[in-house]
Amino acid sequence: MRPGPQSRRRVLEVDALRGFALLGILLVNTLTMAGSHGVLGGRPPAAADTVALWVVDFLAQSKFYLLFSFLFGYSFTLQAASAERAGTRLGPRTMRRLLGLFVLGALHAVFLYVGDILTTYALLGLILFAARRATPEGAYRAALWVWGVFGSLLLLLGVLAALAGPESAAERAAAAEEAAELTAAYRGGFGDVVGANLGQLPFAVLALVVMSGFVVAAFLLGLSAGKRQWLTRAGGAALRRVLVTGLCAGVPAAAFAASGAAGLLSARWELFAGMTGVVAAPALSAAYVAGLLLWFGTPSGARAAGVLAPAGRMALTHYLTQSLVMALIFTGYGLGLYGRVGTAVPVGIALVLYAAQLAVSGRLMRRYRLGSVEWVLRAFTHFGERSRQVNDR
Repeated sequence: MRPGPQSRRRVLEVDALRGFALLGILLVNTLTMAGSHGVLGGRPPAAADTVALWVVDFLAQSKFYLLFSFLFGYSFTLQAASAERAGTRLGPRTMRRLLGLFVLGALHAVFLYVGDILTTYALLGLILFAARRATPEGAYRAALWVWGVFGSLLLLLGVLAALAGPESAAERAAAAEEAAELTAAYRGGFGDVVGANLGQLPFAVLALVVMSGFVVAAFLLGLSAGKRQWLTRAGGAALRRVLVTGLCAGVPAAAFAASGAAGLLSARWELFAGMTGVVAAPALSAAYVAGLLLWFGTPSGARAAGVLAPAGRMALTHYLTQSLVMALIFTGYGLGLYGRVGTAVPVGIALVLYAAQLAVSGRLMRRYRLGSVEWVLRAFTHFGERSRQVNDR
């Protein structure tokens, strides 16, 4: 990190929303990295684990990567404005940034957490760059079309799975054997953990294909909102409409999805419930954004934004740090607690880590302009350009 004054061009709302999104991403990723019951197809053995899994799935599953994706698209408009002010070409700068994200993401996926999102952003960011000249209205309409097509396909898959019925005994036995092998690998040494991550990469690629439409849709919504400067210009009435609509559409779907994940529904409906939650997740993501923006306009909300924004300014550093800490706790790198502690304990650990990151962020961002990884990525992004006093998102 380098000392420096805070840029006047930073958008508080973007940083605060990004700082908030770190919590949801951490909760979801922690349960996967911990090998918690329910994530590998089992059922939580204790009431506290069931409740914790239900709450995390209801509040966070599929909502926060979409929020980050929206902010990625929104921030792209800020980066474009930054390049224009600097008198440099946006294309080469964007390609270097995406390449840097891809390299960081690939290292993250292999050595820490195979569910990395950075490589996804790097690849799908090419689509965002291609859409850079779209009008706000065109980007918004394209986002709805992409979401509609991918959402319909996922719901169709969910319906077909429900009609097909639960897995056979042989399929369940095979899944249990695979889970046992994965557990042994993640409790093993360095080579075992890396080997497990490499072995899971094909599934990560499949997930990228399945989820790519929703990421692209969120990118395009962010692009549209950024061109309108919506986060700073939206009025209270518009925000309240988004909040109410998002809650009405998102809460029932999220409750249905969480009930499937926590084992409160029969196995026949589990996949359909999960697909419904994925398709409807943008509704709660939008409600979070609108509700937080309304709250940030109050005295208490302004103080909360002041706490969240520093974490958002170094979100990339925090994201990678979260994976490192959880790897040291749950894999054979460190304590080897993978699959041993249920769901409630990892959730508690995640909350403590997030609180620590908020506290550290406030101190660091009073002294430094960027987080450590942000500084490295920015240096690579601006490599070859003449030095300019411009601070990108």
